[in-house]
Amino acid sequence: MLSNAANQALDSKTKQRILHIPKKDLVLKDLKRNRWLYMFLVPGILFIFVFKYFPIIWNIIAFQDYNIADGISGIFTGKWVGFKHFKYLFFETYDFWQVFRNMALIALYRIVWGFPAPIILALLLNEVRRMWFKKLAQTIAYLPYFISWVVVAGMVQLILSPSEGAVNELIKMLGGEPVAFMQRKEWFRTILVSITIYKEIGYGTIIYLAALAGINSEQYESAVIDGAKRLQTIRYITIPGILPTMIVVLILQVGSILRGGFEQVLLLYSPVVYEVADIIPTYVYRTGIQMGRFSYSAAVGLFESVLAVSMILVTNKLAGKYGKGGLW
Repeated sequence: MLSNAANQALDSKTKQRILHIPKKDLVLKDLKRNRWLYMFLVPGILFIFVFKYFPIIWNIIAFQDYNIADGISGIFTGKWVGFKHFKYLFFETYDFWQVFRNMALIALYRIVWGFPAPIILALLLNEVRRMWFKKLAQTIAYLPYFISWVVVAGMVQLILSPSEGAVNELIKMLGGEPVAFMQRKEWFRTILVSITIYKEIGYGTIIYLAALAGINSEQYESAVIDGAKRLQTIRYITIPGILPTMIVVLILQVGSILRGGFEQVLLLYSPVVYEVADIIPTYVYRTGIQMGRFSYSAAVGLFESVLAVSMILVTNKLAGKYGKGGLW
């Protein structure tokens, strides 16, 4: 028999080959030994299955004229119309392309301004030497992430209110006229992206601070001995050290950015700013839930999902091509 030390050093495949233990028995033995740890996975697995995988079945109604009165059985008995809804989506309606343009612009703004924001904040916090100030700054940055979007939207509407909002009160004190920011098309996207950065910057900072903690401190000590300045250590040590994390976060953000933003847009927009504010998730909600066009909204949602997956694959491929790693 193998000693305990040697037994621990061997992986499961090696154990199976040397001890001639069937793979099925190894799996069952591991499940039995760590059964309570696996039990913690059950709620998460159920959540993913019920809310992520099970709804995929309903994508079939994008190729049907689905009637809500038929219930679940309607996905099997509905009239098959092929690509009818996709043809209407791409060639017969202007609304979708307006929505797609809004989604692309808001996504671009969120990447251009929102992606580097937590990186910059993490780099600044990493250079702070006063621990009490660093902890205070971290707490202030993290708190908004734990506030519901409903509360944040209410705060924004109160602050920007044309009658009693703090911003308009300041404008009136300076001799200006009140501005209805939430009803002005030229202001909506700026406000939306700014609020998103304000709420999510703290969470992103946690990720990068964890990556910064993994950089070997000896590199900084060597750089100081060689006469490197702070900006030089950031450029040549810190940023390269967190670059793999930046790539992974960017890939995930590119994939989720098309499906993100539903709550904040739904809570902040109004028919006055639909032209610049309506995005694909809110468009699916309005056409599907409010107008009852379930098959058409399913087609829009399916197109959005395919586009998001394609963007993840392209971004990951580019990251791997230029030697910066990726998700796989």
